[in-house]
Amino acid sequence: MESKIPDIKRLIDIIPYQQKTYPKEDALCDKATGEWRKHSINECKEIVDNFSLGLLKIGIKKDDKIAIISGNRAEWNLVDLGTLQVGGVVVPLYPNMSEDNYQFIFEDSEVKMVFVGDNELWEKVGRVKKRISWKIDVYTFDEVAGAPHWTEVSGLADQSLLSKLNSIKDSIDEEDLATIVYTSGTTGIPKGVMLTHKNIVSNVKSLTHILPINFNHKVISFLPLCHIFERTATYYYLTNGTSVYYVESTDKIGEYLLDVKPNFFVTVPRVLEKVYDNIMAKGRELPVAKKAIFGWALNLANHFHPQGKNSLLYNLRLGVARKLVFSKWKEALGGNIIGIMSGAAALQPRLCRIFNAAGIPIVEAYGLTETSPGITSNRFEKGGNYIGTVGPTLPNVEVKIGVNNEILCKGPNVTKGYYKRPDFTKEAIDEEGWFHTGDVGELVDGKFLKITDRIKEIFKLSGGKFIAPQPIENKMKESLFIEQIMVIGENRNFTAALVIPNFKFIKYWAKKKELNLFTKKEIVNSADVKNRIWEDVSHYNERFGKIQQIKKFALIEDEWSVETGELTPTSKLKRRIIRDKYQNLFEKIYSESETKHFV
Repeated sequence: MESKIPDIKRLIDIIPYQQKTYPKEDALCDKATGEWRKHSINECKEIVDNFSLGLLKIGIKKDDKIAIISGNRAEWNLVDLGTLQVGGVVVPLYPNMSEDNYQFIFEDSEVKMVFVGDNELWEKVGRVKKRISWKIDVYTFDEVAGAPHWTEVSGLADQSLLSKLNSIKDSIDEEDLATIVYTSGTTGIPKGVMLTHKNIVSNVKSLTHILPINFNHKVISFLPLCHIFERTATYYYLTNGTSVYYVESTDKIGEYLLDVKPNFFVTVPRVLEKVYDNIMAKGRELPVAKKAIFGWALNLANHFHPQGKNSLLYNLRLGVARKLVFSKWKEALGGNIIGIMSGAAALQPRLCRIFNAAGIPIVEAYGLTETSPGITSNRFEKGGNYIGTVGPTLPNVEVKIGVNNEILCKGPNVTKGYYKRPDFTKEAIDEEGWFHTGDVGELVDGKFLKITDRIKEIFKLSGGKFIAPQPIENKMKESLFIEQIMVIGENRNFTAALVIPNFKFIKYWAKKKELNLFTKKEIVNSADVKNRIWEDVSHYNERFGKIQQIKKFALIEDEWSVETGELTPTSKLKRRIIRDKYQNLFEKIYSESETKHFV
């Protein structure tokens, strides 16, 4: 499919393209200093160029590696693009990674410079660089006592080097390496995914045929820029002339939605689950009459068909529900949302259906770091959103189902391989150029891709039957009583689960039932809670075959998070870590009688 932005072949073409096509006064905006800072695209261009000149003065050369470790803020993009203009390679890292991971990645990629967000990261990286044999220069975005500020690089800008900079920019090819993105390492040590300018630009061009936004629109950005999902989206926003407003913390998303009133954002399912839970909590507090209307609207939404196959009577009722109930939902999102794209993990189909019925269009997309990241996406136009799937392929991307139903991908978005690991590259990309995703799936109606599980997450019971945990987990999380869940049973005789209850909802439920449950410990030890959760587990078990059904569960009072190590930065379960952490509980589940449904 022909691109709508033929002028762009490299990431460094993006800012000049916006300057020429639709210059914005609020191209990049953040509250890193407490008040809104709005950078025009002309300001961005000037800062990026001066930063590039400063890097040349320091002696940074083509293919030198520069790391960025920071929350979302304008400086992230400016350092990124300034580095790319001199042929440098950006290594983005999560602020909450361990020092051991930082050391491994610094040494593996041989970084020359590191740009960090704040004092905490300055100190953390300072400890790491002492372990490394070569000198690494570290700069901060915040003003930190004793630390070089990132603007010191721009302060070295030598205008006599401008012709050299222009010559270097002209020499950068679309096939040149732009970034090395290290995977989260759920199955071992991190692997450095090499992405070229062409890889990422191909995804940016594909998005021009998918996303419903243009230069008149605003977006909020809260997923980490070091993750390729948000980073590629941001390149698209800049290309498209869409104004970007950064959210400094996911805890402040609600506040920023009301402040910015965005038209669009990309997200992970966990954020949508929290939004939905908050809406449900408010619905439960409504007076009796309004609560009845709320329940009626919710039930109606559960029967919504997003491909337009709703009856005239249904549409009339839905119109009333949107006016009476769902209009409040839209107001909570700022009132101007025309689209949300969810990725990085599986979205509950029920959640997707309800939001779309409410007039808040959500589509699910799919991809990996190795594919820049987009492979498929449902569409926003009528008939293009098949709930329960991740949609058709993006333009210029191919998908086929391989051996063991593995999803294979080919296209200009596919990585050139893993940095310094030709063995991993050969294992992942076959001789015909197909990238083996490690995901299991099928094509629905010949074009809508449905993910059924990860090959490495599928396990075998002791009786020889295979269990795919993700579909079971996604269904169980529809229960209001279940916050997080991990299905277990590898080499055991039945399927079981570790469950983290939805403590906030259960406290509300317990109050209504006149149960004295106030602490997490009291909740996980409550027979009433366990019996009520078993009711929901039994209900959802009916959707699965006998072998897949959860026979037993244990409640945990911990909450799994990135910070405590059980989740990846994109909220995927680190199954091995969780297994090791709760080994004693695993043994208890399988040592007691199977007829008892919980421990």
